[in-house]
Amino acid sequence: MTTFTGTAGVSTYQAIVLKSALKLYARTGMKVNRAYTPTNMLKLAGQITGQKFKRGEYMPAHDALAEWIEANGTTGE
Repeated sequence: MTTFTGTAGVSTYQAIVLKSALKLYARTGMKVNRAYTPTNMLKLAGQITGQKFKRGEYMPAHDALAEWIEANGTTGE
C-alpha cells in the first residue's frame, strides 16, 4: 500500500495520474475525464516538469513526467 501525504505527495500522485492519462490519450484518443482535455493535460505536464509541450506531444510529456516522478522518489505506474 502506498500513501501520499503533504504537498509533495499530492504533487507526485497528480503526476502519476496525469502520466497515465497522457498515455491513454496518446494510444486511444480517449479522455479520462472532462477536465483532462489534451490542452489541459499538456499545460499541467508543463507546470509540473517545467518544460513546454506543443500540441500532440503526449508521449514526450508522458516521458518527462516519468522522469520527474523518478527524480522525486517514486516509480508509480
